[in-house]
Amino acid sequence: MPAEFLVKYAHNPIGKFEKKIMTNVPKTMKAMVLTDHGSMERYEWRMDWPVPIPGDDEVLIRIRACGLNNTDVNTRIGWYSKAVTGATDGVAEGVAGTDAASWGGKAIEFPRIQGADAVGIVVAAGDKADPELLGKRVMVDGWLRDWNDPCNLERAGYFGSEADGGFAEFAKIHWRNVRAVTSDLSDAELATFSCSYSTAEGMLSRAGVTADDTVLVPGASGGVGGALIQLSKRRGARVVALASESKHEEVAKLGPDMLLPRSPENLDAVLGSEKVTVAADVVGGPIWPQIIGAIQRGGRYVCSGAIAGPVVPFDLRTLYLRDLTFFGSTVAPPDVLPNIVGYIERGEVKPVVAAIYPLSELREAQQAFLDKSKAGNIVVVA
Repeated sequence: MPAEFLVKYAHNPIGKFEKKIMTNVPKTMKAMVLTDHGSMERYEWRMDWPVPIPGDDEVLIRIRACGLNNTDVNTRIGWYSKAVTGATDGVAEGVAGTDAASWGGKAIEFPRIQGADAVGIVVAAGDKADPELLGKRVMVDGWLRDWNDPCNLERAGYFGSEADGGFAEFAKIHWRNVRAVTSDLSDAELATFSCSYSTAEGMLSRAGVTADDTVLVPGASGGVGGALIQLSKRRGARVVALASESKHEEVAKLGPDMLLPRSPENLDAVLGSEKVTVAADVVGGPIWPQIIGAIQRGGRYVCSGAIAGPVVPFDLRTLYLRDLTFFGSTVAPPDVLPNIVGYIERGEVKPVVAAIYPLSELREAQQAFLDKSKAGNIVVVA
């Protein structure tokens, strides 16, 4: 660990951990700060932002890499507001003002540092944090919880939304929100997992996906889509992936059993004899009725996004006459990230990095994310 990030700590005579004293950590840092909902111009590059000071139960992380996700764009443009009914990429200028809702339905406090998919080194810790984390490379679990009641959905927040996140050189978070990882993967590769794979694993768990299922994955070339393919295959399920044909070569490397165009004119026809039992969707939009129509009687639909449009036509008779079950999936259970770290360490999943940018070029990175010209995740490095 570099000398400038050394941390000293002491033990009392009976070995109980008492305190940690941060030494040589700078007082200011570089950070990309979001000043309000709106266009990319709402991002402000700062080289003098205060380094956060960890509380008693928090750790300070020197961020090495942070992945980009749809929630970054959705929060910036105010897409979670009910005033927005279109696709994510159709709200380029965003919704001005702080009254636009966050993912949780409350206003965001600005200025805010976004970035949920952070990877870095723990360089300091509060008095009540686990001292064994010092010096470890960690992945961040973005779901901020009341650790006295960690499964309470009403008390959940999100790293980079309700608290400052990883688009900076340093970030603080509760020590139970980090997980040390032992892997030969680079920081940038590790930064593709937490948000996308936690989202995907939460979806599959909520829908109860097993080896008896065939899972339909719209938007399979994106971060969550690629995670859904790998994690469904890990469960032994068959996978039908939908992706732009220009990305089929990359998506095919993830092992779907059937790979179809992004928006086929007749999904039922191209599915042929394939029987879809679960649709795992983060796309929504115009193809949504076909997605629902492709699910077999008694099947399940699970949704954790709607990047192609959140408002869709729906005939309730389809739901009840075909005995379908619908699931919404947002807050991942506390065991999801530890499980994902285990998958990584055992080589059961692999990263897909589309591009890497310096943190100072976050605007360009997010535009590339919106352009979706390549399969996989986009990462910024600090």
